[in-house]
Amino acid sequence: METKKVVLASPRGFCAGVVRAIDIVNLALEVYGEPIYVRREIVHNKYVVNELHQKGITFVNELDKLPIGSRVIFSAHGVSPEIIAAANARRLKVIDATCPLVTKVHREAIKYARLGYTLILIGHSDHDEVIGTLGEAPGAIMVLDPEEDIDNLQVPDPAKVVYLTQTTLSLNDTRHIVDKLRQQFPLIKAPGSEDICYATQNRQSAVLELAQQSELILVVGSANSSNSRRLVEVAQGAGVPAYLIDNIEDIKRTWLKNVRVIGLTAGASAPEGLVERVVHYLNVLGYPDIETTGGIVENVEFSLPPALAKAARNSRLHGSEPRRKSR
Repeated sequence: METKKVVLASPRGFCAGVVRAIDIVNLALEVYGEPIYVRREIVHNKYVVNELHQKGITFVNELDKLPIGSRVIFSAHGVSPEIIAAANARRLKVIDATCPLVTKVHREAIKYARLGYTLILIGHSDHDEVIGTLGEAPGAIMVLDPEEDIDNLQVPDPAKVVYLTQTTLSLNDTRHIVDKLRQQFPLIKAPGSEDICYATQNRQSAVLELAQQSELILVVGSANSSNSRRLVEVAQGAGVPAYLIDNIEDIKRTWLKNVRVIGLTAGASAPEGLVERVVHYLNVLGYPDIETTGGIVENVEFSLPPALAKAARNSRLHGSEPRRKSR
C-alpha cells in the first residue's frame, strides 16, 4: 500500500501586490508609529488582518469617523475618487497601497470613459476592487457579474464598447464571458493587456496541474478572498473535490476518508505560515510525505510609494524611534 502524501502547488500564497500592501502597513507603523488607520481589510485574509491589528493597526470601514489630519492607508483593492475626495475633506495623510495591477484597470476605465466608450466591467459587484473601479466612471461603466445573463445587455452604441475585468477572476470563466460578449458586440474592444493578474493566472494553472495528481484539494484562504474562491472552482471544474479553509480547524476529517493524495494550495492573500500549519496537521493525521508540483517561477516585485520609502530611509538613517500611542 502506497504512503499517503500531500502535494503542494507552486506557486501559491502571497503575490507581489499583497506583499507590497503588507509591507506598506508595517513600514508606516515603523516610521510614523500609532495611530495608523487602514480603510477596510488591507488584503482579504482574516489572519493577516488580525496580526496587523495586534501590532496596533486600526481598521475602519469608512473615513467619516477618523480624526482630522490622521494617517490612513488605502487597501490593495483600490478606492474610488469619491473616497479620495472624502479623505481630502478630512485632510487625511493618505498612503495608497492599491495593487499596481488594479491601478492599471482604473487608468483604463478613465481612458475609455473619456473617449466615450461604454465599459463592461466583468466582476463581482460587491467586491472592493470592482466598487473602486466603478467609481472612476460610474456613468460609463456597466458591471457584469460572471453569473449574469449577457443576452439582455444593452449599450448606447455597440460600436463603442470595451470590456475590463476584475483582476482575480477565473480565467476559463472570463474567457467564456468574453466570447459571449464578442458574439453580442462584434466590435467590442479588449483592454490593452490582460486585466486578470499574473498571480491569479499562475495559481489557477498550478491548481490544474495539482488536480492531475490529487484526490482532494484544500485551498487556504478566507471566504471573502475572490482569488481563493476561484481556486476552489478551478479544482472542482477539473473534477476534483475541493474545499476552502481558513485554517486547520476548518478541515473535516470526513473529507479525507479513503483519500491517499491531498493537494494543497493557498490564495494570493494567504500567508505561507497557514500552509505550514495545514501540512503539519496532515502529517499528524497520517500524511507523512510532502511533494511539490508546478514549475512557474515568480519574480515580480512592486516598489513602495516613494514618499513612504523616503520617510523610512530618513528614519533609519537618523535612528529615530516611532511614536507610540499610549494605551
